[in-house]
Amino acid sequence: MKPIKRSRLRLVAGIHYYRWKRYGQWLINRKSFAKEKREEQLPCLHKRHQTPLLRRLKDVEMWMQHNKITNLRIAAKRLNGIVIQPGETFSYWKLIGKPTRRKGYLDGMLLSHGRVLSGVGGGLCQLSNLIYWMTLFTPLIVTERHRHSYDVFPDSRRTQPFGSGATCFYNYLDLQITNPTQQAFQLCLSLTDADLAGEWRAELPPTRRYEVYEKKHWITPAIWGGYERHNLLYRRVYDLEGTFIEDEFITENHAFMMYEPLLPEAARG
Repeated sequence: MKPIKRSRLRLVAGIHYYRWKRYGQWLINRKSFAKEKREEQLPCLHKRHQTPLLRRLKDVEMWMQHNKITNLRIAAKRLNGIVIQPGETFSYWKLIGKPTRRKGYLDGMLLSHGRVLSGVGGGLCQLSNLIYWMTLFTPLIVTERHRHSYDVFPDSRRTQPFGSGATCFYNYLDLQITNPTQQAFQLCLSLTDADLAGEWRAELPPTRRYEVYEKKHWITPAIWGGYERHNLLYRRVYDLEGTFIEDEFITENHAFMMYEPLLPEAARG
């Protein structure tokens, strides 16, 4: 898993190649993509979650975080109220479109090959992370998700397992979710003064309860130097009476660690 260093020209060429490849897939894909929006919310709540808009991160200037809020408001407006009918697929980027200054997007924080940069539309990973995490607590199926390749910040105040997010980059690092059920699901999003909030709602109440957990977690030294972090995510499925139904594999995560895995005090001990 040694990081691959590529020239700027190679990176730009790669971005253009994969973007046009995705455009082609959208044109010829037989998937039925969700596009209907409703102002009225579906009646039954399946999952609600929220994440703070502002976090003080080491070596990240706060103006990037404030600009991120503007970017999240624009993108969330595009997704709020989207209904996924049975058999349809939700595509994060197909619905949001390309983030540009003309649309009002600002420079925000981007993570590129383990480095913190600024770029137009930066910060939208918080939205894809939120949607992915909520989806794990529903019968919807994540059919495309890309893990974060770099673990940039230590686990300070982490409330979810490592690797429970979904990175995004227009348009080829997409988040796609398919509805295999016989009822419609609706994504509802909002921003408060402090949080990004989301809900998955449906026509009928839930019949299952889900518990997402980390089954295995390990850190290995890399031959090339540094450390790599790994884990396995699973979810336990119960009926509404609490009877265990099954234990489902979700995903396997691997990431380059951009910090030392042990604190100095622990290392001396």
